[in-house]
Amino acid sequence: MSPKIYPVYPSALRSIRNLAPLLDRVLVQRVKAEAKTASGLYLPESSVEKLNEAKVLAVGPGGLDRDGKRIPMGVAVGDRVLLPAFGGAAVKAGEEEYQLFRDSEILAKINE
Repeated sequence: MSPKIYPVYPSALRSIRNLAPLLDRVLVQRVKAEAKTASGLYLPESSVEKLNEAKVLAVGPGGLDRDGKRIPMGVAVGDRVLLPAFGGAAVKAGEEEYQLFRDSEILAKINE
């Protein structure tokens, strides 16, 4: 079950930088797997696995609790995160694909 892709038209959104997530949503771009082996052979695109690692590009201001106070986000721009295998809303801008997740759907932050 793959996520539904919502195309972003150039007239509506010139750059993904103009996309601002709302509430507790996080905009990420998946890290691409190496298409080259250690010995220098290039693998066909069909044999390269999709990684569950992504880089956070933008975060919303955070959700609201019952009292109307902001709940702080668990991730920040530039963080590397671990994503679930399924879920999120796919967004395509130009040739690049991005995904929107809720903060609570992100599995972990990868510390270096």
